[in-house]
Amino acid sequence: MSRIGKKQIKLPKEVTVEIKPGELLVKGQKGQIKQEIPFGISIEQKEDTLFVQPELSSALPSKKGKNIPALWGLTTALLLNNVKGVSEGFEKKLEIRGVGFKAALEGTTKLRLDLGFSHPIIMEIPLGLSVAVEKQFIIISGFDKQQVGQFAAKVRAHRKPEPYKGKGVRYFGEIVRKKEGKKAGK
Repeated sequence: MSRIGKKQIKLPKEVTVEIKPGELLVKGQKGQIKQEIPFGISIEQKEDTLFVQPELSSALPSKKGKNIPALWGLTTALLLNNVKGVSEGFEKKLEIRGVGFKAALEGTTKLRLDLGFSHPIIMEIPLGLSVAVEKQFIIISGFDKQQVGQFAAKVRAHRKPEPYKGKGVRYFGEIVRKKEGKKAGK
């Protein structure tokens, strides 16, 4: 049995849910997310609570029914994230460290990164995300947790923190273990 799958999903007052065959639409003040529901998982809504249940019937083919316990917990976790996203939203904070390393917004759709290369890196900001730059911090926020995390990972991938001086782009609060440099001849 899945511990996460058994959790009830409480819906805040501002969040509405439409249950359709094979998908679920979650709407809130921040936006709306369509979530695909895998075969063998059913969703029921009672007042302001969602219940995710596996369909354990003998009519299920044995190969498809094999993954249902894993999909039960996954579906519940995705729905919990969707409900939290459309009501509160998600945020990732990145920190830039290094002499001459900086970030700036170009309009509302592009992020410019100067990370020590001979050219600036210009990244297109995906729809549904908002990016703010404050000194050496980049704050990425949006209602889709997967999209926020993916864009933050792409920004970080351009210049990961190096282990000798710690220069680069890192998540706020990330600890980078530093290596000891070469020793001079004895």
